[in-house]
Amino acid sequence: MTEKSIDLFLSELSSGAPVPGGGGASALAGAAASALASMVANLTTGKKKYAEYQGEIDVILEKTAALVKDFESLIEKDAEVFEPLSKAYSIPKDEPGRDEALEEALNTACSAPYEIVMKTREACDIIVRLETIGSRLALSDVGVAATMLQTAAKGAAMNVYINTKLMKNRSRAEELNAATIKAVEEVDGKCAAVYEGVKNSLMGGDNK
Repeated sequence: MTEKSIDLFLSELSSGAPVPGGGGASALAGAAASALASMVANLTTGKKKYAEYQGEIDVILEKTAALVKDFESLIEKDAEVFEPLSKAYSIPKDEPGRDEALEEALNTACSAPYEIVMKTREACDIIVRLETIGSRLALSDVGVAATMLQTAAKGAAMNVYINTKLMKNRSRAEELNAATIKAVEEVDGKCAAVYEGVKNSLMGGDNK
């Protein structure tokens, strides 16, 4: 999936094929957000103006490189975990074991989007920090990264909820929902604050 061109990925995303879908698109948004954060760090590293933050920037460059790869892997994983669910839905309703197979497949289908949501928390902390220590020349890109990460978290959450909705094990479903909601609220709140901060700085002429 990740070796396809953007044109091909978008073509398949717009088709009637079940994958890639919302989960893969959300992971792609997470990868783009992480790549933008890496770009900001690369535009900051080595600059005398930000020398006091060089150690942090070095760490951020390592973390964002890893995050891009993690999100790319989750694009692939999201497609893989949907396959068992697709097969489970095709089992005749009166066939013994269908309910158990479907329940297991729903759990599996939740795994990738849930991981995407949790991974956005790692990227979020980096973006928050870059609003303060990143190059002012790339401040707008910090704002873009924040909005894309919001999309990644909220979008992936939809793919958790659509599966937990059908689970018969309601305690498991509620556990997944609660953890997802908490993570999304955290990421959404922090990223919204970054967006507003960046917007105010840009509109207010912050060139420090």
